[in-house]
Amino acid sequence: MSPFNVYKTENMEEKKKTPPPRKTEDNGGIMLMLLIFILAGAFSSIAQAMGCVDSVVNLTLSILPGNFILVGMFVAACLVSLSIGTSCGTIAALTPIAVGIATATSANVPMATAVVVGGSLFGDNLSFISDTTIMATKTQGCRMSDKFKANIGIALPAAVLTILAYIFIGAGIESHTGLDIDNPLNILPYIVVFVLALAGMNVIWVLIMGIISAMAIGLFQGSMDMASLWAAAHKGILGMHDLIIVTILAAVIIDQLRKRGAIDWLIMNMGRIISSRRGAELSIAGAVVAVDMLTANNTIAILAVGPVARSISYRYGIEAKRSASILDTMSCFAQGIIPWGAQLLIAAGLAAINPLDIIPYLYYPYILGVITIMNIIFYRKKEK
Repeated sequence: MSPFNVYKTENMEEKKKTPPPRKTEDNGGIMLMLLIFILAGAFSSIAQAMGCVDSVVNLTLSILPGNFILVGMFVAACLVSLSIGTSCGTIAALTPIAVGIATATSANVPMATAVVVGGSLFGDNLSFISDTTIMATKTQGCRMSDKFKANIGIALPAAVLTILAYIFIGAGIESHTGLDIDNPLNILPYIVVFVLALAGMNVIWVLIMGIISAMAIGLFQGSMDMASLWAAAHKGILGMHDLIIVTILAAVIIDQLRKRGAIDWLIMNMGRIISSRRGAELSIAGAVVAVDMLTANNTIAILAVGPVARSISYRYGIEAKRSASILDTMSCFAQGIIPWGAQLLIAAGLAAINPLDIIPYLYYPYILGVITIMNIIFYRKKEK
């Protein structure tokens, strides 16, 4: 018998006082993630083959001075993810451009990729249509606007500090101006992706429309035929097969841990070490980070920890908007630093690098985590 199952049988009275977390099966989420991997690989490969990425890179380098290249990519990722509410979709759209810019300048590929990942987590954390925002507010019983106000005081300073860091780091990047865009029409597939993403279209359809527009332009210009387009799509999909296998294996391991009660055991035992309001908030933060590392999905982590966090918050007088903010920021922090998370796996697959190479340059998630913990430690509740 699993030690986690033993725990379940010995603590029935405690469970009556604190409702157990909801079940967190999410096979549909895993399949959706795999579909995003496939479509992202196909779009990236077709866009690269038809010259779309090169044209966007040349346009970016001709507009931005060298020392603002990293800042520009970070802000773009922040705005796109804030608009579409998904970090994975933002990474799928912007990573090929970041890699192209890094190749054309003195910036290294892991750093450029990390810039996009960090910016994507900023929007994912704050967007009103983000699944993490929706889940955090639903489990804690607060309005999205209240959670946003609590979140912005943490996420915005983290973004500003990250921008300052990128300005300092980017000072040595050479400026490229006056670059020619071989064919302005090549930029259209990314314009389609950005416009549809900003309009709030589902990431799956955004990528599908990006693929269709890229193929149509390639055929219209005569630069590619159907055989070469399908070959490019096939190459892109094959390039993601390692990522898909790792994701499936991780999903199986996570499912076994969940079925054996490991996640329930972890979050139910957090209450035993709480002795103050500050300790309660730190316990909520620690629980969602631990569960996120086990599930590799910040939405599932919030869903699992949410009911217990709400019970703890009620017991220690923590505002619902504050517990929702802690759940969202700390889950984004955890998701941004684990190499087996969807964000880093997608970015690494598109950049053809190891996820571990990206982690040292993920300044935004680190700063976000530090500011959140400091906010918990030094927070003083306003008296009404």
